[in-house]
Amino acid sequence: MPDPSSPLQIVLAGPQDAEPIAELSKVAIEHDLPWRWTPPRVMRCIADPTVNVIVARLHGQRAGFALMKYEERDAHLWLFAVEEQWRRQGVGTALLGWLQTTVRVAGIGTIHLEARVRNEGARAFYRQLGFVEQEQVARRYLGVEDGIRMIKVIGTEPAQSETTRPGRTPDADPGG
Repeated sequence: MPDPSSPLQIVLAGPQDAEPIAELSKVAIEHDLPWRWTPPRVMRCIADPTVNVIVARLHGQRAGFALMKYEERDAHLWLFAVEEQWRRQGVGTALLGWLQTTVRVAGIGTIHLEARVRNEGARAFYRQLGFVEQEQVARRYLGVEDGIRMIKVIGTEPAQSETTRPGRTPDADPGG
């Protein structure tokens, strides 16, 4: 159960979060690409029972978010971003820890994601949390930019958020 006295809270997104999530996606993830994760699309994900949309709030301010799609055996991290001023303060690690715990409880074996090849900060962050680069995908992002597929096999190890507290260990939260 989350500690209500902690300055970092992770909660399921509500309708009021759709627009800020879409805006952060446009700036931190979809820069240099046409905007596809618009507020209506994010709202559909919030309403979809096979998708978790979560928001991190630090000191009461929205600090980041994640969208993860669940299948029977696999989960796919569709979107993930941390506001620039909250990076390297454990927000991204806590978001992924929350999702990994959910995956583990659901009995799902793997988490998949894609990142831009040139986004070395995101790739390093995911590697630090146990993701492995599988393959490079030419023109993955709307035919204009290469991507890298990554995977993490979920076992019985404790989630990162269970062993690392925000602010103690700097991390390389991806910014887009």
